[in-house]
Amino acid sequence: MLLTFNEIPTKNKRVLLRVDFNSPIEPELGIILDDKRFREHLQTIQALESAVCILLTHQSRPGKMDFTSLELHAARLEQLLRRPVTFVSDIIGSAAYEAVSNAHDGDVLMLENVRFNAEENLTLSAESAAHTYFIRKLAGLGDVYINDAFGTAHRAQPTIIGLPELLPSAAGLLMEREIQNLSRIFTDAPRPVTFVLGGTKVDDSLAVAENVLKSGVAEKVLFIGVVANLFFIAQGHEIGEASKDIIKKLGYEKEIESARQILETYPDKIVVPTHVAVQENGKRVEYPVDHVPPACPIFDIGIEALPLCLDLFRNSGTVVLNGPAGVFENPDYALGTTEIIKAASFVPFSVIGGGHTAAVIERLGLVDTFSHISTGGGACTKFLSGTKLPAITALERSKEKFKARVE
Repeated sequence: MLLTFNEIPTKNKRVLLRVDFNSPIEPELGIILDDKRFREHLQTIQALESAVCILLTHQSRPGKMDFTSLELHAARLEQLLRRPVTFVSDIIGSAAYEAVSNAHDGDVLMLENVRFNAEENLTLSAESAAHTYFIRKLAGLGDVYINDAFGTAHRAQPTIIGLPELLPSAAGLLMEREIQNLSRIFTDAPRPVTFVLGGTKVDDSLAVAENVLKSGVAEKVLFIGVVANLFFIAQGHEIGEASKDIIKKLGYEKEIESARQILETYPDKIVVPTHVAVQENGKRVEYPVDHVPPACPIFDIGIEALPLCLDLFRNSGTVVLNGPAGVFENPDYALGTTEIIKAASFVPFSVIGGGHTAAVIERLGLVDTFSHISTGGGACTKFLSGTKLPAITALERSKEKFKARVE
């Protein structure tokens, strides 16, 4: 187990708080286009009002158009927090040390993009990360470390796994909420539990499916999106060259055999749509899955398939939805994704795996109708697949290492 936010002393402390403010940015003007990730962390930042709060975060990665300074991030946070936020254009140099030294309890400081330091871009073991010059210097700025950045929890980068080796550490309120809600799926979530796995990240969806089916957590798994196309092929359906080419371009041809094995092992638990919508002569046209024209790519679930899919939700106590049903960005092919989201919102315990699905929910104004919407697409998928996240492991190690100092 790791330490929770309320279990670690923060009053009159210098707290290094790792957040995830990595956001979509308009590259020409550097304008932040969506501040959702900022808003998710506000509760934790506000709870540190009796400490010096030193924010660590990143924006993009080297070589990308949106790899930039965090000055505008500090300004946006100041607007949302309604308290002054001091931007420090330094990370571990004298300016950073001076800013922290001059800060008082209640102050909020944001250090520069941690990925401006080359060592932060490495994937290391916890011990190696703790021995980097970057982390040893960074640890000198704080008394305790709190990780609230669930969106980066699957990364083994120095600020995620190195700082807990050097400082007493705990999970932030957002991190706690993510772990509690996602863990509940595997423990005491209302049954039966239905998983809906879609989108284009086929390997991730198969890993989740194998974990929840093998563990007996999932009563049913509905596959949609490109993932469903693999299962159509595994079932022996001829879905056409256009859809096969999409699978080939994504590099998932080998996963067809994995889909076939899942079907053979769990035949009564797998559900796929019976009808699909394709793009034919630039328009939406629907076909049974075994009558898809060769040159027409599958872009959505067919209307006739929706009742079967939605009946699953009516009979479920929990629904975990991760990934869209098709090319939802195009209004002509958004129907499947939209209708599945609406139906899932009525289930007693509903969990969304972040990413594109979460963006659609926000656009539909349905955020408050779901039990939990994850802030970390990749981290959430790894968690659901049964993979231990490096950030969680690091916090657990820190609890054991610094036990005497926080009791």
